[in-house]
Amino acid sequence: MATKHIDASLLRRMFIAGARSLELNKEAVDALNVFPVPDGDTGTNMNLTLQAVVKALDKGDLTTCAQVAQAVATGSLMGARGNSGVILSQLFRGFARAAERKDIMTSVDFALALMSGVEIAYKAVGRPVEGTILTVSREAAKAAQNKARSEADIAKLLIATIEQAERTLAKTPEMLPVLKRAGVVDAGGQGLIHIYRGFLLAVEGKAISAPRQTLVAPVQKVVTPVRKVFDVETIEFQYCTELLILKPRVEDHVLRQSLEEKGHYDSLLVVGDGDVIKVHVHTNRPGAVLEMAIQHGELSGVKIENMKEQHQHTHWAEEYMDTPRPGEGKSIGVVAVAAGPGLGDVFRSLGVDVIVEGGQTMNPSTEDLAAAVNSLACEAAVILPNNKNIIMAAEQVKEITSKNVEVVGSCTVPQGLAAMLSYESESIDLERVSKAMQRRMSGVKTGQVTYAVKSYSSDVGEIREGDIIGLNDTGIDIVGRNISEVALQLLENMVTDDDGIISLFYGADISEKEARVLADIITECFPNCQLDFCSGGQPFYYYIFAVE
Repeated sequence: MATKHIDASLLRRMFIAGARSLELNKEAVDALNVFPVPDGDTGTNMNLTLQAVVKALDKGDLTTCAQVAQAVATGSLMGARGNSGVILSQLFRGFARAAERKDIMTSVDFALALMSGVEIAYKAVGRPVEGTILTVSREAAKAAQNKARSEADIAKLLIATIEQAERTLAKTPEMLPVLKRAGVVDAGGQGLIHIYRGFLLAVEGKAISAPRQTLVAPVQKVVTPVRKVFDVETIEFQYCTELLILKPRVEDHVLRQSLEEKGHYDSLLVVGDGDVIKVHVHTNRPGAVLEMAIQHGELSGVKIENMKEQHQHTHWAEEYMDTPRPGEGKSIGVVAVAAGPGLGDVFRSLGVDVIVEGGQTMNPSTEDLAAAVNSLACEAAVILPNNKNIIMAAEQVKEITSKNVEVVGSCTVPQGLAAMLSYESESIDLERVSKAMQRRMSGVKTGQVTYAVKSYSSDVGEIREGDIIGLNDTGIDIVGRNISEVALQLLENMVTDDDGIISLFYGADISEKEARVLADIITECFPNCQLDFCSGGQPFYYYIFAVE
């Protein structure tokens, strides 16, 4: 029998099935990544973003399509990882906006929601590129709208949507030369199709719930100063208070400001997109928070926990920081993303307050980065992503924290380290500090030596899986079979007469002895340059060079 309406239960099953469908195919999506270097894989990032959606759908009593869609939007916003995850979260955000006040959805409603997602996603991307998930989502949404004009059956609507998405995906190599050269279609678009296929399975009653153990995202470590044994009596604000405001009559930033003015709290988090506002706060007066919130809309999902009673079962009470909080005594703190103990130590020595472990292949989520920002004692923060695939997730932190945040868009570790050389720890002017850091990092050149995870046809020749690759700021520069030889050739192409400093960070797969041998050769080859030598401990990348 035809399904002509989507209720809350079905919509929830659709998104869970979409997550499961992508999960089962994430490795195949990862394999579509264009470049052969170890990176934050598209399938993995989309999958982890959807795991956050599934987690959000497990909370609360969701009785309308509007509530389900909002849970999806909020979950994906908080869990977004990598550029693909952020774009996916914006597609869902627009979907939720169109589903506002919808108890059930018709085929027309669903098609409009898909197109609303496309519009929001295009606006979120500074320079939209055709031949990507954006193109696939747009053409699929157009097909859905066309089908909805004459077809009420949701399954038939989804079939038309998927067929158009597949046709568009097949054309992506013609839109993006880099895809054609690699002989692949767009990974993000392929991931989206797997999600749509999950939707269809749910509508047809064929969805399979994912095993619970497979829906656990890897924990992203936030590295802060050493903590000592927790003393429950030191909890200043006793009640962890969470709630949703449905159909709010106030903007989230206005509510956040009102709560801030009341004071007597910590860990304040206010997330909203106009349809629903989520509030999380630690306070001694939860009733006052509820009284304020109820003035602005209908409350849902209210949860109040006594942390003194629950401290043995919650992460809030694992440890008590005996040392000062990160950023103590500063007006502006710094959060940096880095992988490897040595790199973390270097960033800390330059004034970084919190290190979020991540980088290539390990893209932290928006929520991970927000947690790091919220751990700071100061009210303003700079985020250094140190990876181009983390910048969009970092930008979304501004939407979910009460602190003032600027993202200095460092695409590499050397850029982040260079930016820190202009960090003024005594300054109170966030805009001035972030601009100075942005300017400073533009003067450094980055070189990286890694290995090919797949065969690839590049501008410098054919690359075989396992080859050693030298990367500069624009892409692949050198290909060879010997790590040290590739490293030296890469530096020869990077260093000019104007350069005076070479910084070498050797990775987890390189011994100190091997690195010292290379360092001695570099000193001989570039006598006019000072060589700084350090164990970075980074995975996947044998060497990282900074040249100035």
